[in-house]
Amino acid sequence: MSTSEIITGTIPASSGSPARLDKALAEATGLSRARVQGLIDEGRVDVAGKTATSAAMKVAADMPFRIIIAAAMPSQAAPEDIALVVAYEDAHLIVVDKPAGMVVHPAVGNITGTLVNALLHHCRGQLSGINGVARPGIVHRIDKDTSGLLVIAKSDAAHEGLAVQFAAHSVHRRYIAVCAGHPSPGEGTIDARVGRSDADRKKMTVLPNNSSRGKTAITHYKLIERLDEAAVIECRLETGRTHQVRVHCASIGHPLLGDPAYGRTPKSLRPVLERLGFARQALHAAELGFQHPVTGEMVQFRSDLPQDMAELIDQLRHNDR
Repeated sequence: MSTSEIITGTIPASSGSPARLDKALAEATGLSRARVQGLIDEGRVDVAGKTATSAAMKVAADMPFRIIIAAAMPSQAAPEDIALVVAYEDAHLIVVDKPAGMVVHPAVGNITGTLVNALLHHCRGQLSGINGVARPGIVHRIDKDTSGLLVIAKSDAAHEGLAVQFAAHSVHRRYIAVCAGHPSPGEGTIDARVGRSDADRKKMTVLPNNSSRGKTAITHYKLIERLDEAAVIECRLETGRTHQVRVHCASIGHPLLGDPAYGRTPKSLRPVLERLGFARQALHAAELGFQHPVTGEMVQFRSDLPQDMAELIDQLRHNDR
């Protein structure tokens, strides 16, 4: 059985002082900056004995670092004939409407049945290689139990162009969610840093905006419809942090219904979810828009609510307890 690999060393003087952490570690280890950034996001990088929380943090020469790389996955994800709902496809990219329950890319515990496995079959392996064999073409992700739209790069040129837009926060992303209670005011902006929880490294948490940990996270929300002890809201993402909508909504006292990690569904509404067998966070990536990285055309895609969320909303409109 494979074990985790641990890389240790010190920040090289040749990186400059101060230097960006991701740049310095890439130089010191031979890993790509994208790979280093992913490891930092996963909480797998320590600098001077403390967990690094930002790829942009400044480090000095000779500071000690440690990187923990999880047990190796199979060298190549296997193509699998899994049906995909394709919203758009050309030679450079593909936009898919992911169902809830599908993991985006293989990881320990989920090496088959993922979106990547399906894409390798559908695209006959023609996917960007920038993220390596485990995550070919993956530019951004949505959680396993979140449904909706995401774009995948088929060429390296498309991958690089899309990555620039995501980094600049110029990609239009609109989510529909069902939250507990009725947000007041009915429209607003949640501007709160998001980073890994010290209590549980698998979870994210809101951090003070003057914290050196985590990353800036901004969500614009709007109440669309009041339901019985719940509400349909839209969330437009200015940034795209891990679990951002879920963490932000919970932070203002309106967690998403069904969310197993960040909120507790009101006791009075639990029978509705149990009756429907609704056992995921009520979150759907409904709109995705960006500039096509090769043609320059502005493109936008929409996805209807999946049946389980539509049924949940309908039940909460007419909930007689």
